[in-house]
Amino acid sequence: MEEVNQSAVSEFIILGLCSSWELQAFLLVIFSSLYLIIILGNIFIMLLIIVDFHLHSPMYFLLAYLSFIDFCLSSVTTLKMITDFLKENKIISFEGCMCQIFFGHFFGGGEMVLLVSMAYDCHVAICKPLHYSSIMNGKMCIGLVMTSRIVGFAHSISQLAMIIKLPFCRLRELDSFFYDIPLVIKLACTDTSILEMWINADSGVLATICFIVLLISYSYILFTICLHSKDGASKALSTCAAHITAVVLFFGPCIFIYLWPLSITWVDKFLAVFYAVITPLLNPAIYTLRNKEIKNAIKRL
Repeated sequence: MEEVNQSAVSEFIILGLCSSWELQAFLLVIFSSLYLIIILGNIFIMLLIIVDFHLHSPMYFLLAYLSFIDFCLSSVTTLKMITDFLKENKIISFEGCMCQIFFGHFFGGGEMVLLVSMAYDCHVAICKPLHYSSIMNGKMCIGLVMTSRIVGFAHSISQLAMIIKLPFCRLRELDSFFYDIPLVIKLACTDTSILEMWINADSGVLATICFIVLLISYSYILFTICLHSKDGASKALSTCAAHITAVVLFFGPCIFIYLWPLSITWVDKFLAVFYAVITPLLNPAIYTLRNKEIKNAIKRL
């Protein structure tokens, strides 16, 4: 039985987004273009913030790290999907599958905490402007980034520890385009109902807690602006719209996948594409199009 298990988990087969070669060729062009835009957009933001000394502030430091995480998160999932479009047999080793799961949750969990950190920076800037420079100093910025890394690492390790020792001896086919725990765990040849509940609770609770904290933070920020400003409503929307949009786009699919698992293939694939491709694609546009300082930096460049 041990030999059977070892041979069964040596590799997994992934079915991808579709089975038609014509459609796969079309999707190859589409997703290759989107991935190129993601890479160039996020690298451009990072370089712009590095070279323009006007953007050397805590807000843009966190924004540059967000671009770095989006760059890495998209590369973990989207790049493998693009290369799989060129293959007839979409196979990955067990170790490769575990690595993709680890880094997907590492960068995903880190981005959740980073978005909370950006909300805290926004809160201090708007609600405590006189104390902003003393609170959001260099040590605080580095501490927030390190916290996002530590939480992301702890989250990914805890998820991986739950599944790495499972006996995989069933059909090895995954009907998706990237490897995530809710899909892989279904291939185990043991009862995983309790484990699924723990895994969904781990990811779902982290996403929900961060989402609730963000909603409370931005609600308080909007209330503060409306209270102390003549045209508070318009300024509040202008200040927080980018952050709120990014938060909804990122956390919506996560909460859906883990707290409300529908087990409908096309819905799962749509949410996975949205999470892995659309969000990293939109983040650079969301944070730059409404930002005057970024626009001015682009003109100077």
